[in-house]
Amino acid sequence: MAAICNVCGLPDELCICQEIAKEQQKAIISTERRRYGKFVTKVEGIDDAAIDINQLAKTLKNKCAAGGTVKGRLIELQGDHKKKAAEVLKNNGFNVEVR
Repeated sequence: MAAICNVCGLPDELCICQEIAKEQQKAIISTERRRYGKFVTKVEGIDDAAIDINQLAKTLKNKCAAGGTVKGRLIELQGDHKKKAAEVLKNNGFNVEVR
C-alpha cells in the first residue's frame, strides 16, 4: 500500500508538494570555526515542513562523508563541506546560496 502525503493527501507517487517546496526554498550554506580550530558547515533556510530535514541531513552526511546533526531546522556537518553540500542540494532541486 502506498504512503500518503501529509500535506496534500495524495499518494507519494503522485505528490508534488516536496518538489514545489524545494524550488521555493533557498538553502544558505556557511561555515563556522569552532573550538580547537575545527570547522562546521551549516545548512539553514529550509523551513518548509513538507521537506524531511532528517532525510536531507542523512543524504548530506553520506555524500560529504562526514558526521553531523540536526538542530531544529538547521543541519550541521563536521568539517568544511561548502562546495560538496552545495552540489548535493542543487542536484536535489534546492536554490543554494553559499556564504
